[in-house]
Amino acid sequence: MRESVAEQLREEEDVEINLTPMLDVVFIMLIFFIVTAVFVKNPGVEINRPEAVTAFIPDKGSIFIAVTAANEIWADNRNVGSDGIKAAIERLHTENPEGGVVIMADSAAANEFVLNVMDAARAVGITNVTIAASVL
Repeated sequence: MRESVAEQLREEEDVEINLTPMLDVVFIMLIFFIVTAVFVKNPGVEINRPEAVTAFIPDKGSIFIAVTAANEIWADNRNVGSDGIKAAIERLHTENPEGGVVIMADSAAANEFVLNVMDAARAVGITNVTIAASVL
């Protein structure tokens, strides 16, 4: 009878499932997604970009600035306007010193506002300024 009690205790110990490795994997995946989400910076507004044959997909580490059809300038999910664009680019450039500026201008946006963004980027010291377009 004593042997059967000992066997039952061993069987109960064998039945336990150790969840620690699974939780480790879940937390590592969570950290990965949080870290990668930080590097994806969108301007915060939908843009109808013009089409071009030579268009390319910019790096994810770029600083994205949007100019809407209503000539609003957006950076980092905020409407910064013409007056605040230089400060916004400076702040984003300190977070990502290697990233260039990608201007996502709507096809109906005025050239004056696109040039204001380009001037602000160059005033900050960024020479890699491109204009985004949709691939044909």
